[in-house]
Amino acid sequence: MKKQSITFIVTLAVSIFTAQAQVTQDEKDFRKWEEVIASDSFGGRAPLTSYETKTINYIASQFKEIGLKPANGDSYFQKVPLLKVATQPAGGSIKVKTKNGKVSLKNWDDIIITSVRGKKTVNIPKADFVFAGFGINAPEYGWNDYKDLDVKGKIVLVLVNDPGYYNPSLFKGKDMTYYGRWIYKFEEASRQGAAGVLVIHDTQPASYGWNVVQASWGSKNLSLVSDKGNADKVALQGWISLPATQRLFKSAGVDFEKAFAAAKQSGFKAIDLKAESNVKLKNDVYISNSHNVAAILPGSDKKDEYLVYSAHWDHFGIQKPVNGDSIYNGASDNASGVAALLVLARKFSHQKQQPKRSILFLSVTAEEAVLLGSEYYTQHPLVPIKNTVANINIDGCAPQSKVNNVIISGYGDTNTDQLVEETAAAQGRTVEQARNQSSGGYFRSDHFSFAKVGIPVILAEGGRDYINPEDANRYKGPRTYHMPQDEYSPSWDVSGTLDDINLWYGIGLRIANGDFTPNWTEQSPWKNRR
Repeated sequence: MKKQSITFIVTLAVSIFTAQAQVTQDEKDFRKWEEVIASDSFGGRAPLTSYETKTINYIASQFKEIGLKPANGDSYFQKVPLLKVATQPAGGSIKVKTKNGKVSLKNWDDIIITSVRGKKTVNIPKADFVFAGFGINAPEYGWNDYKDLDVKGKIVLVLVNDPGYYNPSLFKGKDMTYYGRWIYKFEEASRQGAAGVLVIHDTQPASYGWNVVQASWGSKNLSLVSDKGNADKVALQGWISLPATQRLFKSAGVDFEKAFAAAKQSGFKAIDLKAESNVKLKNDVYISNSHNVAAILPGSDKKDEYLVYSAHWDHFGIQKPVNGDSIYNGASDNASGVAALLVLARKFSHQKQQPKRSILFLSVTAEEAVLLGSEYYTQHPLVPIKNTVANINIDGCAPQSKVNNVIISGYGDTNTDQLVEETAAAQGRTVEQARNQSSGGYFRSDHFSFAKVGIPVILAEGGRDYINPEDANRYKGPRTYHMPQDEYSPSWDVSGTLDDINLWYGIGLRIANGDFTPNWTEQSPWKNRR
């Protein structure tokens, strides 16, 4: 081991011991902030509601009280223009004329759709339906489902996930790439000039059921909105159920199973279903500004370089009651992340010595609506992207008991793996590579917005190797993720959460003090994005 690394571990062990000696204050602060932000009085923190105003004002007030400076001039807020829209097909369905008759695709049962064009009505006349395999154009994998295909004015049907899910020799095997994410398929269809895109839902490769699609997409949806009203986006985007797809193919005289098998092979040629529809959509449209909250701890001799800690503040607000509860408090997801962000901000700001690099503490909006706040930030950064050395994102960090291990997602993508290992070692913990990435979890939180623009990200958190094996039983029972039952409880064990906060603190100390610069490795798909 290099002398520098040994010195770092010894120094960090002392720092962490000191931090753990102060754990009473850390835990007191964490629980206080967690309980307040996840309380019923914050109404589930839905963007573009009065509860947003209450949430962001509270976070800004805590940044100010901690002693951090506003990151946007004299303001702690960054406006994020959002479109909220509920889309319905005229008559409640899209009627498709096929070779052998007509197929009615009923809203909610067969299709879940939206339009981000920002118009009250959207018409797609004489839209042909085309099966475009996975809807992927990936030169580095030698794969292009759009080769020699003109989809202008057409609606493309594409499979969920990527070919590696079915063939381990393709892409990254079972580990989903970004090409498998539905948001990529929407983006690529827009680049190809399609009028619409429907992702064919299949529970196993999607990793969730049709009911999740209904719950996530079936009411009002959020998106970023451009000055041109998102005219560069497809006019229609959404999902079609597997049974409805099979019914459509049968009516079109196309064998779905054969088409599906062909689509899993390189060199697949898109299939014109020779099906047509005059699509008419009605949109309930609302456009307004949401907000990111941002504060800075200025650095010293490297003050123009920045480390970014991030955590989203939003959740689902108030919706239909589940077991008598209608407030989606989002205590774990992600009041816990915001509380951890504030603890980190307090720990850094109370250091006797100013960090060499500046630290930006960023709490973003609309993560639950496809990472919109963080995407907007990376498109309109408050500090230069080229000077942003790393992002450490925090999402759903409590409750967590003490564990022996730390899990790294995106292992091998950056040179920070050793830094994580050294910091974890100072805590007496070992590091493991994240397993089972078939659901594409790496692409589902705000760090990914930073990765897409080339900023190295560090995604490390406690695993499930519990020091006390009986603690595993704490997390068995009814699932509360994205449910009103995700509520804070004073009985939560946050001892492992505090260990993770100290892990992120230790990693940040070395980066902020300028003796380590994160970089992408050659294997990373994001190395040329900055």
